[in-house]
Amino acid sequence: MQTRAPRGFLLLLLFLPLLPPRGASAGSLHGPGLSECFQVNGADYRGHQNRTGPRGAGRPCLFWDQTQQHSYSSASDPQGRWGLGPHNFCRNPDGDVQPWCYVAETEEGIYWRYCDIPTCHMPGYLGCFVDSGAPPALSGPSGTSTKLTVQVCLRFCRMKGYQLAGVEAGYACFCGSESDLDRGRPAPATDCDQICFGHPGQLCGGDGRLGIYEVSVGSCQGNWTAPQGVVYSPDFPDEYGPDRNCSWALSPPGAALELTFRLFELADPRDRLELRDAASGSLLRAFDGARQPPPGPLRLRAAALLLTFRSDARGHAQGFALTYRGLQDATDDPVPKGSAQTPAAPPDWANVSCSPQPGAPEAAMGGAVCWLRGKAPRLWGLPGAPGEAGLCGTAGLEGWPCPALPGTLRLRV
Repeated sequence: MQTRAPRGFLLLLLFLPLLPPRGASAGSLHGPGLSECFQVNGADYRGHQNRTGPRGAGRPCLFWDQTQQHSYSSASDPQGRWGLGPHNFCRNPDGDVQPWCYVAETEEGIYWRYCDIPTCHMPGYLGCFVDSGAPPALSGPSGTSTKLTVQVCLRFCRMKGYQLAGVEAGYACFCGSESDLDRGRPAPATDCDQICFGHPGQLCGGDGRLGIYEVSVGSCQGNWTAPQGVVYSPDFPDEYGPDRNCSWALSPPGAALELTFRLFELADPRDRLELRDAASGSLLRAFDGARQPPPGPLRLRAAALLLTFRSDARGHAQGFALTYRGLQDATDDPVPKGSAQTPAAPPDWANVSCSPQPGAPEAAMGGAVCWLRGKAPRLWGLPGAPGEAGLCGTAGLEGWPCPALPGTLRLRV
């Protein structure tokens, strides 16, 4: 199983005649449920599946403390930042498209495989579906692009007023409504295995297979009224861009709200997320690139919240994902008087940002160094000693690998 590079031929962006626009979804059609992942590639998976293949029906995974002959092992992750350790659970330490693990080498020389984990699909992803083309699985407008990412398709369908967006074959985008989903034919999750032409860390459906998302993922505004749900930063799962000014209203049933930040990575202190009481407008909390939200649940004595996010002219980073739920009891964990923000000092594992040239070490915030070790093909750098880091974008649990030259292949050894 190999990571595929984007195809080189040019595809013109062609949009079919539009159907009458549907009303955009006010929040998620489906709650976060039992999801164990909030990144599109499952880099944050910390569950216990230890077999590969569809629903764990494949080969048993090797223990990470017995894979020292390979690039990734518990020895290369002494602090457990990527979830490696004396276990054989599926993980994604290198920012691949989904969790994977090493397996006993086969006669074909294959020594790692992907894991299909039903609970490791980010909220807003509705699954893999068959698209026979007659009729199309999603009946709205469509288009193709050599720069397709999940968010490019979401943004297009959101602009057209549809509830659903589907990505197919790495480069095609289709829009549709919930009625399309009602008559859709589910396909095995492993059928949606094509890498997006515009992002090597995202999957965009498969051949005759649609990966379908709710368009509310990564929207810049919204009104969330469901009892629980997920709010993503603008353009998620892509990085948010500069000069973003977005707001979301949360008003679930109840007298208070509980928020839990599943991901949080802002570029610098000028990129800021504010939480305000929707009734009074008073500031309850504020977080930015230097001030992290608490690691556990945050309870706020407010029946409704207004979330606002602003990035500066240079800002771009992975962003955030937070879950919310309404609480019936407003007396739990009230906001301390005289304290509207979290402590200013970032923790030791605060987010960092690095963009080194391939093969050239470059210092980053927090004392980490991000690099690529040059070979042919080029390998991702690994944390092997103090002062080294392998994931670019964060020194914490999540992050993308350091950038490589366009077209370079990624290998594990």
